[in-house]
Amino acid sequence: MSPVESAEQRGLHALYRDHHGWLQNWLRKKLNNTFEAADLAQDTFVRVLGAWRKQGDLQLREPRAYLTSVAGRVLLNHWRRLSLEQAYLEALAGQPEALSRSPEARLLVLEALHEIDALLDTLSPKVRTAFLYAQLEGLTYAEIAVRLGVSERTIKRYIATAYEECLLAMA
Repeated sequence: MSPVESAEQRGLHALYRDHHGWLQNWLRKKLNNTFEAADLAQDTFVRVLGAWRKQGDLQLREPRAYLTSVAGRVLLNHWRRLSLEQAYLEALAGQPEALSRSPEARLLVLEALHEIDALLDTLSPKVRTAFLYAQLEGLTYAEIAVRLGVSERTIKRYIATAYEECLLAMA
């Protein structure tokens, strides 16, 4: 520790020192995989660090409950990513060999799918649902409005918001 380290930094270091091992064991029990647990524990603390930087000292009364909550979201994202990869690999397995992609191309597609998934996750549930209905099911704005129980004008706004986020992500 440097002598000019702030109280917030000392608090973050203490949180890591006191709870990292416990968190990694908690994740190992959930995953039954020591290496993935270590990766996800680090991902959890990266998120905690981001929150710490954004909000300052978090003043945690129940640090393990907080870490469990953050780690739970990291774990859900991990499982969702694995599910997405599995669906992609199953789709590839169903293609004729002549159409099969190189391992490098598969990796690029998987990375793009992860980025799209992360982008969609930032949208509100209604905006995301409207966008997916339009893009994946080809529904009209009127059909989406009926399904979501909102006006067609609201659907136009939802779709515009989704496209705007997509464009911003590409920039």
